[in-house]
Amino acid sequence: MSRATPRQQRAESEPRVRRGYFECRYGQLHVHNAIPPGGGFEEGTPLICLHGARSSGRSFQGFLALAGRDRSVYAPDLPGCGESDAPPLAASAAQYAAAVGDFLDNMRLRHVDVLGQGAGAVLATELALTRPAQVRRLVLVSVPLAASAQAPEAAPAGDFGVAAAGYALRERLGRISQPLLVLRPRDEWWDATARVREVQSAARTLDLPQQGADLFQSAPGAAAEAVRAFLRD
Repeated sequence: MSRATPRQQRAESEPRVRRGYFECRYGQLHVHNAIPPGGGFEEGTPLICLHGARSSGRSFQGFLALAGRDRSVYAPDLPGCGESDAPPLAASAAQYAAAVGDFLDNMRLRHVDVLGQGAGAVLATELALTRPAQVRRLVLVSVPLAASAQAPEAAPAGDFGVAAAGYALRERLGRISQPLLVLRPRDEWWDATARVREVQSAARTLDLPQQGADLFQSAPGAAAEAVRAFLRD
């Protein structure tokens, strides 16, 4: 009887990182995902990762391979980004978040944890508010929280970063009831991210002054360790 080689054994113990297309209200949503070894038995709550503006789900590629060791992890290219279809008309941040909600419904995910970076933190906040029974825990990274409230606005087709910039994040974030972890790398949102405690005093905050905007590419292990510890509590 043949035995597995060391390389095969390592492969069988690592998550399967794949890509696929799923339907949402704007057409096809391209999703990067990692599935734990062992067929997903006894895994943790699935994690949804939402990237920032001018990026795609590919930015989480190294993180997926690590975070996916004990749970399924999904990182969609948000509408109009990467290989996902764009909205045909101007859309608000709430509508972009609803498109992600379409994916959750199509996958029949009863409970999820959500991570959002930069503009993706806006959509993560909206999902937590509009789907409180489905979103269990929230991780926000590099939060673009302004010093004062902003009025919601729609963005040009395919530009969710503009929609996120016009979202009333301060007011909406203050209404979050789920446990919240805030990761604060030293990037353009270093000071803004610190303001989260002004509206969410119970938030758990982890400063990462040695890391920058490329946290999930340069230090995926540190990010995965911090997220895993929070989601495991």
